[in-house]
Amino acid sequence: MDGDTLYSIGELARRTGTTVKTVRFYADEGIVPPADRTPAGHRRFGVDAVARIDLIRTLRDLGLDLPTVRKVVDREASLPEVAATHAAALDAQIRTLRLRRVVLTAVAGRGSTPEELDLMHKLAKLSAVERSRLVAAFLDAAYGGLDTGIVRSLTPELPDDPDDAQVAAWVELAELTQDPEFVAATRRLHERFAAAHEERPTPPRRDIVAVIRETADPALDPASPQARTVVEHITAHPACPDDLRSYLQAVADPRRARYLHLLAVINGWPPPDPLAPALAWFLRALSARSGSIGA
Repeated sequence: MDGDTLYSIGELARRTGTTVKTVRFYADEGIVPPADRTPAGHRRFGVDAVARIDLIRTLRDLGLDLPTVRKVVDREASLPEVAATHAAALDAQIRTLRLRRVVLTAVAGRGSTPEELDLMHKLAKLSAVERSRLVAAFLDAAYGGLDTGIVRSLTPELPDDPDDAQVAAWVELAELTQDPEFVAATRRLHERFAAAHEERPTPPRRDIVAVIRETADPALDPASPQARTVVEHITAHPACPDDLRSYLQAVADPRRARYLHLLAVINGWPPPDPLAPALAWFLRALSARSGSIGA
């Protein structure tokens, strides 16, 4: 068709696959202006209106609001600029929806109370700055003033574009940092750790837990002579504290192991080696040795 072809509203609707009501709305809004009018005042549209409506439909399908669509079709705003802005807005919406899904999935899986749901929702929505403040407050309460040299390795750093697992891990870890009992238990444990190293400042600064991890053999019967030999080797180590049993029971706190696991997920680190089997075996072997000595 040549450029002189004009369409009525009904014809334009059929040409573009839209409804008469939609074409009339766009015309009334001035987004698709008529090229001419009949003597009776009926609007007529040129062939450019076909391309204009096609563009409008595409932009609307992509979620752009009507004022933005008007700017694009009137060339008041470039399409690339509008697309970039809208893509950024969609990214923000997607992140919000992902956070909501993660929280709801956690609630469904854990049977959370309304109070826990509210806390999880607030933690999930924290900004990067707010997350840093929350973690810093926890680390200061648990480790402040203690020269243990491990605070940096215990700091979660959620990436800018985390996956669902990282978001879920962050929410759970943040909940842990708000548990006063966990904070207090962590503080007590590392006060003991710091005190032990203060008494033995000569390098290497090793914790007895590392010695147990390397030496314990869960495959052995805890009551066997071989296990007793391992226990005697460990208890004779210079890093062994006087209150070894209570210290190891504090180290074995499942909340601590959970924190380290969640930390690895958030930071994209390999999962930590499970410590519980070695500690549990050693504590049983220690009890067996103590019982035999008492007998």
